[in-house]
Amino acid sequence: MAHQDNYSKSHPAQHESAASDRDEDFQRIDPESGVKRGLKTRHLSMMALAGIIGPGLLVGSGGALANGGPASLLIGFGIIGIIAFSIMQSLGELTTLYPTGGAFTQLSDRFVDKAFAVAVGWNYWLIWGCVLANEYNVVSSILVFWSDKIPLWGYFLIFWFFFLGFQMLGVESFGEAEFWLALVKLGGLCAYFIFAIIYASGGLIGQKEALGFRYWHNPGAFVSGFRGVASVFVFCSTFYAGVESVAVAATETKNPGKAVPLAIRQVFWRIIFIYMGSAFFFGLTCPANADGLVNGASRALKSPMTIAIQNAGWEGGVHLINAFIFITVLSAANSSIYIGSRTLLFMAQDNKAPRFLGYTNGRGVPVYAIILTNLFGVLSMMNVSTGGGKAYSYIVNLSGVSTFLVWGAISFTHIRFRQAWALQGRSPNELPFKSLWYPWNAYFGLSANIFLALVQGWTTFSPFDAGTFVDAYILLPLFFIIWFGYKFSFKTTYHRLYEIDLDSGRRRDLETLLTETSEDGEHRKLSLWKRLWRDF
Repeated sequence: MAHQDNYSKSHPAQHESAASDRDEDFQRIDPESGVKRGLKTRHLSMMALAGIIGPGLLVGSGGALANGGPASLLIGFGIIGIIAFSIMQSLGELTTLYPTGGAFTQLSDRFVDKAFAVAVGWNYWLIWGCVLANEYNVVSSILVFWSDKIPLWGYFLIFWFFFLGFQMLGVESFGEAEFWLALVKLGGLCAYFIFAIIYASGGLIGQKEALGFRYWHNPGAFVSGFRGVASVFVFCSTFYAGVESVAVAATETKNPGKAVPLAIRQVFWRIIFIYMGSAFFFGLTCPANADGLVNGASRALKSPMTIAIQNAGWEGGVHLINAFIFITVLSAANSSIYIGSRTLLFMAQDNKAPRFLGYTNGRGVPVYAIILTNLFGVLSMMNVSTGGGKAYSYIVNLSGVSTFLVWGAISFTHIRFRQAWALQGRSPNELPFKSLWYPWNAYFGLSANIFLALVQGWTTFSPFDAGTFVDAYILLPLFFIIWFGYKFSFKTTYHRLYEIDLDSGRRRDLETLLTETSEDGEHRKLSLWKRLWRDF
């Protein structure tokens, strides 16, 4: 102890710097939730731009293309993209003002009803449980394709423990991994888009004629007419799931006031470049009736990218595409566990889930929530009996309707917030981020998601398929069972607009609170270059 005091006297600047570092690290632990504010602006921006993009887009789009055709794929991505943009505008306004990691559950609780929030939260967690199961399904199928010396369940166990261990490292490791993996995903998609342009224009070495829009004429732009278009919506909703995940990460972000609005705005470019670009080039380079596009008995999964490269004459290209898909799986599974575990964490801390799931360790890691979310990945083992393609379709249908329900809940919560804001005499000019075209945008998001939730499974009526019908609609009654079951059990109340608290829960950016200590002992704000370096 004496040695430490002597060191402090002889090295005052170093001692004060160390104390400042400890204070800064303490400030980064959110006092209410126990999570660490370790995500930088660039992490959240890249999550908004390319996060959670994985086999859902690269592999699942094959099923959408086969069911609807290239025109249906574009229409589906376009319409769901417009809805997603509407949802993100509502979410941006709410989350920038109230940067809570509980996101939809806490905001729905605050502005609507706690029972409603419980139903929204469990449905949202179910989306990521299903997405995670699909990631394990795909990664196991790829590795069995490369080598079947290890059984499918063996690959699953290897990656189950790998992802579990990595998540335990903390949010900073997650953010850094997502940043670089997202860059790889963007680079890979750009490379494929360039290939598609050259292939369609006849510029490949040894190519005899230009591909052009051949597959739009044969087998055709549409498969099964409007029925095919409708069948694409549930696929597209699952591909788009994740654009709203920036709200879940708000509490673990250093500067939500800066990072969240920036991330929300970047979703527009994600919709245009990644989703619409993929829909266009997949339909341009891969025929809707290609063998293996929808896989039944085989446990392998084929992407439109794989088929396009093989049709172009490069048989070995399947390994390159599988390697790219493998990388995206690492990112998507990592994100799925993160989003699902944080959803459980904040629900548990609000008494909407078992209390033990609200525990965080000294590094701000929600240990039990991560374990439970990761366990949901066992669903992927239906691959063993059904095959990779069928397993993928079952899980996609299960999670698709949940996406519409959660998105509709976001729009409804935003409408309730704005009604309370106006009733209590607040001006929209006071909001740090204002939603575009309110109220039309919010009401459009609400009505569109209700409509799609009701009609997304209508193709199962004729001819009637009981199994697919249950798969498509089972979560609709489940949502209301959870809502009203919790409401009657715990006697929750629907909030009146004038009673809603509009002030608590706002949080200043962490960076604005941090200062550095100069050699003369004075506290001053960090210099511009230091803030830029820290932000990166």
